[in-house]
Amino acid sequence: MTKQALKTDRLLLRRWLPQDIDAFVAICRDPEVMRFIGSGDTRTREQTEASIEAFEHEWDEKGFGLFAVELLETNSFIGFSGLSEPTFLPEIMPAIEIGWRLSREHWGQGYATEAAYAALKFGLNDLGLQAIVSIVQTENEASRNVIRKLGMQLDRQTHDPTCNRLVEVYRKSVM
Repeated sequence: MTKQALKTDRLLLRRWLPQDIDAFVAICRDPEVMRFIGSGDTRTREQTEASIEAFEHEWDEKGFGLFAVELLETNSFIGFSGLSEPTFLPEIMPAIEIGWRLSREHWGQGYATEAAYAALKFGLNDLGLQAIVSIVQTENEASRNVIRKLGMQLDRQTHDPTCNRLVEVYRKSVM
């Protein structure tokens, strides 16, 4: 049985709860948040709910997934971080990707790095993964900064076949 919650100094990374839905819908409807995710399209409530179901299914099937991220100070949901299979980019499969998506009001405060670092440690240490990738659209400098802070190295540049946008694939391997 793998851990299904992680705690950092400021955050709780946990499984998804029904009360997370409305806040996650708001995040996925924000064009600025979604700008560098796939084609950049915002998501409907139905699409967002389907995503949460898929995240939870991955947890149940694989023992890992995307954690809901909660700010400990306020007990409020602020986004997600965690691990998933980047099947949208077949050329790098098999692989496990670390990702994150936070509400805009929580950008620039180190939360993405803090949550991603906890998820990275979980994958490498608890799950025993040999490598984890992170995929970022080339124009997304904020996420690239998080990736650098995680100590990941550029593996390749390619196109995301789902939207034909240029992406960079970074990798962190166990030494």
